[in-house]
Order: sequence, then structure tokens, then C-alpha cells
Amino acid sequence: MTTEPLIPELEAPKPGRRASAEAMGAKQRDISVSEFFTKNRHLLGFDNPAKALLTTIKEAVDNALDACEEAGILPTLEVSVEEVSDGRYRVRVEDNGPGIVKEQIPKIFAKLLYGSKFHRLRQSRGQQGIGISAAGMYGHLTTGRPVVVVSKIGKGRPAWRVEVRIDSRTNEPKQLNDKNDTVTWEKDHGTSVEIELMGLYRGGRTSVDAYLEQTVVANPHLELSYKPPKGPMVHFPRVSDLLPPEAQEIKPHPHGVELGMLIKILHESGRRHVAQTLMEEFSRVTQPVADELCKRAGIDPNAVAARVDAAKIEALHAAMVASNAALPPIKKFASKVARSDGNLRDEVLEEGTGFSPTLADLVIRRGGLEPTVKAKLVTPTMVEKLYASLHDSQVKILPPPANCIVPVGEALVMEGLRRRFKGEFFTSHTRPPAVYRGNPFVVEAGVAFGGTLSRDDSADVLRFANRVPLLYQPRACAIHEAVLKVDWKSYGLQQRKGELPVGPLAIFVHLASVWVPFTSEAKEAVAHYDEVVREIRLALMECGRKLGAWVKAQQAERWETQRKSLFEKYIVELAASIHSITKVSEESVKKDFTDALPNHVRIAIAPVEGAAPGVDAAGEPAPGEGAAEAEAGAVDAEVEAPAPKAARPSERPPDMGDDGDGEPFYKDMTPGNSRQLVLKVRTKSGRK
Repeated sequence: MTTEPLIPELEAPKPGRRASAEAMGAKQRDISVSEFFTKNRHLLGFDNPAKALLTTIKEAVDNALDACEEAGILPTLEVSVEEVSDGRYRVRVEDNGPGIVKEQIPKIFAKLLYGSKFHRLRQSRGQQGIGISAAGMYGHLTTGRPVVVVSKIGKGRPAWRVEVRIDSRTNEPKQLNDKNDTVTWEKDHGTSVEIELMGLYRGGRTSVDAYLEQTVVANPHLELSYKPPKGPMVHFPRVSDLLPPEAQEIKPHPHGVELGMLIKILHESGRRHVAQTLMEEFSRVTQPVADELCKRAGIDPNAVAARVDAAKIEALHAAMVASNAALPPIKKFASKVARSDGNLRDEVLEEGTGFSPTLADLVIRRGGLEPTVKAKLVTPTMVEKLYASLHDSQVKILPPPANCIVPVGEALVMEGLRRRFKGEFFTSHTRPPAVYRGNPFVVEAGVAFGGTLSRDDSADVLRFANRVPLLYQPRACAIHEAVLKVDWKSYGLQQRKGELPVGPLAIFVHLASVWVPFTSEAKEAVAHYDEVVREIRLALMECGRKLGAWVKAQQAERWETQRKSLFEKYIVELAASIHSITKVSEESVKKDFTDALPNHVRIAIAPVEGAAPGVDAAGEPAPGEGAAEAEAGAVDAEVEAPAPKAARPSERPPDMGDDGDGEPFYKDMTPGNSRQLVLKVRTKSGRK
């Protein structure tokens, strides 16, 4: 029996064309960069009200500091945040910088990708010419109010007042007030920026207050006054009257330059020769270096650079980057290769630094091997040939000049940490200049320890890039990754795998570069380049070594103090017992024992890093001046450097990270096992 379907099947319509190519082509148009960021403002750090308020202040403060330093003026900034209504704030940042010429004010504050820092290689806080214009754009989007700028370029000159907003369709500024509008301003020179926006003011690790506190840590030459929405004015006096040296503009360095960039440079070189182009477009490339690079690549140094074919450019690129490649110590590499299940190319890329797949293959083949050979089949003799091939492939090129980068400096890093934390120990270390993608950079690290820092929480990590605090996305940042890669247990701290150390510790890391590799336009985290992570880790290891030495000395000093207290406790009883047996005066026996005590218990406190010799952690004269400060040699190997042991006349104290009961040393330490303490003293009566 057949049944009719309840719903008859309909014949599917034939697909027809919805639009013609001409109609689709008519809809295509240019997209303004301001239109793009209007719809994607989260990329610039304006994805929530609290972050938007912080980003606006950060961009204005960064511009003010850059202007003051470039003009050679000690910066004095005034920052105020006023709550106009619920969720609506008026931000004003005023500086004593050189001011801005009238014609440039609208473009600087209301045109994206407009600035003076993008095309030059020198350290500065701003890089892209986006930040302050994006802040003004966000303010106009959320409140409809323009950016109000007052600027004066010299004594006796007019103070121009400009109201400006950005036209998102054309990315062009529109001035809303009279172009000749002026105000009376008592300052001789400077700029004031006022932006009204929808935001959220709150406290905590990512607050405006935390940002400004960290800013003065990395900028000790800054004097800052801050008026929060609630509460009194906060004043941060400058702790240094010295401006940072002026960063010099440089050219890219051959180490780490990318192949596409090299092709672009050669093809745009006009009629210049290859050697001449290399010398004029790269830093640290002299005539002998250029000739040697061309020789390794099989290129005539006098050939026209624009006519060099792609294969030879790739060979030239390999010769340039090979000079920065390195392999671990030969015994370590040979041992690793013998236990590997992969091929030789994979081992070179994994264990070496500065290698690309092309360079790895080139070095391996020059050593008489094949990149795909099983690593475990490579003999020690073959490994030696591989190292010889790498050495023969390298051209000695000097490191990049350091005058393009201005680090804070070790002494000022410690001064900034003291300004923020009340600790017992402070130290810092600055690495020599290094290179990523041809861009020089310098890493500085510092630690503050003890004092009022929390003993039960994870370490406080302060991240900076070109003296600017980074408050958001810590786990996406290369600085955070480098901190986790340090074995802090070697230096006396508790640390679980993959977590920050626990204890009274604050960690300062500053990356200074001509071009900081941020993960996004919001400039919230540093990208994970191997060269950057390695330099940060080495700087932290050196600080950890100094910290470990101090911890060891403090632990030994505590143990000596406990021994002294134990001796003193029993001297009274011993004196009474000896008196009852020998009838010698108790006071005389006590004096003999007390006089002999320094021969058995010697307490010497190691000086604080950066403090005057003979001064302890509290700033008081140390009991013994013979305690030398722990030496801190540079850590230039990818191994953890253990803290040096502190030599003491008494028995060695418990292990640095443990008191015998599983408690960290900075708890109330008591010996984990009993020790028999015997003190032999000859009394005046001649008895022992």
C-alpha cells in the first residue's frame, strides 16, 4: 500500500546570479585608517572603559616625556582626572616641554599615522603616530567632545588654544574653533591636552595610579603631580636632576635583518654598488666587512646592487645572519645529538640561536653533512666539522652602537625601586646591546627583596618598554615568559613549575630598543622573540645570583646570632657551676667567657647592593666590616648560576631555601636539628 506524502516535494529553484562583476566592483572603495580603527578600537587599547581611561593618560604622558627629553628639558608633568558625571571623565595632561607650532597641532592630535618617530631608528616611547590621535578619536566617539589643546613655544609668544577632532572618513583633522584663538598662560613654554571620554576609574594592578607610580620608577628625572578623581593631590618629586643622554639615530644592523628587507634595500639602491650600499645602509659595515660578505655570497662588490639576482641576495643574507648564529658548547651539543630521534637540521634549529632553516642547511652542507641525516648517527668528529663550518661561514661584525639606546642605568634602577618599595636588598644588572631583526636593544633587570614586601604572595613583576609601564596582558608578554624560565629556587625562593616565585620579591625588567616588538598597536606586551627572551633571562639570572649571595649571608648571620644567644644563655649557669666548684668569682668567669665569645661566633652582615660599605639593610653601621659584598660576574651562558656560598667560621647553616622544617629561610628560622655547642675557655685560676 502506498501513501501520498503529506507535503509535496517542491522542485528546487535553479540558482541565479545575484550581482554582476560590474555591480560588485562599483562597491569597492578605499578604507581610511581612521575608519578601520574606529571599528577596531580594541586593537589600540580602548576595548573597555577602565582600559580606555588608562590608555588615554598613558599616550598623553608618553608624548609629553618624549617632547621634554628631545628638547633637553627636565620634565615636570601635571595629570588630573576629573569625574564630570557618572562614567564620564575629563583628563588633562600638562607639561613644560618645548610646545608645538600652531600649524602642527591639528595633525598631531587628530590624524592617525602622523608623527616624527616612525621612520627613524632611535629609542622613544612613541613609535607609530597613532596613540594620542586615537585617544582623541575615542573621546569624540563616546562623548562628542573635541580634543582641547593649549600650547606655547616660548616666552612672550602667544598660547594657542585649539579644539580639534578627527574626520574618520578621510583621516584628516577638523579644527572647530577660531584658528587665531589664544589664552593667557603663565608658563614660558609647554603643552596642555584635555580629552573628555567615557571611562571607569578604579584601583588595582592595572589602574591609573599604578601606571603613574611605575612611570616615576623608570623615569627618576620626572617630577609628577597627580590629582585623582577622589582624594588629595599626589606629588612625586624627581630623584635625579640629570636628563638621560640623547638617543642617536642609527641604521639597521646586519645581525637579524630579514631577507625581504635586504631585497628592498638593494633594489632601491639606484646605481650604487653592492659594497657601497651595504656600508651606507647598515651600521657597523666597513669596507673590509662588506668585501668579505660579498665574497662569502659569491657577489662582485662592485656589481650594481639593483641588478643582483634573487639567489645571490639570499646567499648574501645568509652570510649576514650567519655572523650572529651560535651553537651551544660542543660537548653539550654532541651529547644532545647522540640522544636525539630527530634529524640534524632540527637539532641545529632547536639548540642553536640565530639560525634560519636556510642558514642551518647551508652550514650543515658546508660541513660535509646532509640536513636530513639522523642526528644519532652524527659522530663527534662530524660535530667538530659542523662547528668548523659555522666558524668559516661567519664574518666578524661589531655589535650595534649603544648610543641609539638610553637605558635607565643600574644605579637609577635601584633608586627607582627604593622609591617604590621598602625592601632590605636591591640590585640591578644591564646587559650589553643585542639585536633582533636588525634592531638593537638593551635589557635591564632589577630586584627588590624583603622589608614590607608580601612574603606569602607571588613576586610583583614590573614590565617596562622604553621606560613605559606595561600593565595589561602579562602572560602574553616575553618578559613574563623570561621570568618563568628562571629557576628562582636556586636563589633561595619558593617556585612551582610554570609559576612566578613566591616571597618578598619585586622584579623590574626594562626593554629599551629603537623599535620595541609589541604584540599589537595597543603596546601592552612584548612579542616572543628568542633573542629578547634570552637576554631578559640572562639579566634576571645575574640579579638572582646577587640576591642568592645576599640571602646566603643573611641566613648565616641569623645562624650565628642564634649560636651567640645560646652561648650567652648558658654562660650564666656555667659561671655559677664553676664558682661552686672552684670558688672563682662568678663575674670573673662570666667576663672570661664573654671575652672569648667573639673567637667562636662572628657576625658580619653583607652590605646592601648599592649601599656604602659597612652599612646594613636598615641603613645602620654593620657590626663587622670584614664581610665582603658577594661578587657578581656576568652570566653569559644558558645555565643557572647558583648563588656563591658564604664562608663562615661556624658550622654551615641549613640549606638556603629550607630551615629543616620545610619553611623558607625568611620565616622565623630555627635550626632543624640540635647541635652540641662546646666552648672551652681558660679562666684566671688556670682551670678549664
